[in-house]
Amino acid sequence: MLKARTTLLEEEEKILAPYARKSSLSGGRVHFEEEHPYRLPFQRDKDRIVHSQAFKRLEYKTQVFVFSEGDHFRNRLTHTLEVAGVSRTIAKVLSLNEDLAEAIALAHDLGHSPFGHAGQDALAEIMKGRGGFEHNKQSLRVVQKLERRYPEFPGLNLCQATLSGIMKHGGDYEVSDLNLQRKEEGPSLEALIVDFSDEIAYSIHDIEDGLGRKFIKPEDLSSVSLWRRNYLSVKQQYPAAKEELVLRTTFRFLLNEIVSNLITTTSSHLEIHEIKTYEDVSRAFLEKIRLVVFSQTMWEEMRELKKFLYKNLYRHPVVSKMSDQGKETIFLLFDFFTKNPDKIPESYLEREEEEGRDRIICDYIAGMTDRYAMEKLKSEGMFWIPY
Repeated sequence: MLKARTTLLEEEEKILAPYARKSSLSGGRVHFEEEHPYRLPFQRDKDRIVHSQAFKRLEYKTQVFVFSEGDHFRNRLTHTLEVAGVSRTIAKVLSLNEDLAEAIALAHDLGHSPFGHAGQDALAEIMKGRGGFEHNKQSLRVVQKLERRYPEFPGLNLCQATLSGIMKHGGDYEVSDLNLQRKEEGPSLEALIVDFSDEIAYSIHDIEDGLGRKFIKPEDLSSVSLWRRNYLSVKQQYPAAKEELVLRTTFRFLLNEIVSNLITTTSSHLEIHEIKTYEDVSRAFLEKIRLVVFSQTMWEEMRELKKFLYKNLYRHPVVSKMSDQGKETIFLLFDFFTKNPDKIPESYLEREEEEGRDRIICDYIAGMTDRYAMEKLKSEGMFWIPY
């Protein structure tokens, strides 16, 4: 039996919680489009994001280690898929809108620069006093303006609810109606879940990559409560297992504990604060009530885990060297394109009069992959030190 759009909407009303962001609350699109006969709004958004150029480029953008470090380390694409998976799980269990949560997760890093946070720091430094740079704001810019897939409009023309979720803590680089609406209404529960899923995914998986690169050792993690508890539990359950499998199983146990804690604590808070409608979610935001939360113990253990990562992985000499070289690459490229605008692609140059040279160069560099940025630097005869 074929399900018509009306049937899909009726099923959504029955399945999703009253406080979920349903298709009826999508907010519509900036540029009018007829609704699809069997694909609901957030499903269409999700598909548009996956088919975008920016999404494909995530494969060669740094998470912690650049692509040349090896084939089994995470990049922005694999990280994004992991965030989407965690978000979808949490949304499903809490009877929230899985399609919306997944769409926000898939888009959350589209604006990330090459070379990870080092690249963002470099562009933020360059653009200080020139409009700024921040990857969440850039992600919004990508889906609203920079992607070109439709003859009728720029960007992907995503639903307002999806755009609001991508905003995270900031808005656009300029004040907009959507920005003001986000500040007045607050984020959806689906958007809040993605924020937490991002934190959960990178916290656990950066440990896995750090161990894989041997920048940290299992014994180094003995001081981290979350790790120690789950590692010892796995060792007890599988005493004959090889260390490699013990570690992989520990990551599974760790992920399950953290996600389960978020689900149960959030569910409890929704009941305590009598969240029964979507309007109640907005009310809680205005009253500064946190609805999506860890337990107090988990908050403390997650802080301990992240503190360990900053000290032992993110500030590791080799990672720091990669970061410094990534920053230098971006500084050199920005300076080069400033002095040689004829080297900027026409698709960016056509917006120079409207937005200024600094912004279009920033857009161009932010959209580059690590690999393309390195190759561009070398092709223009600039000094570059290999990783």
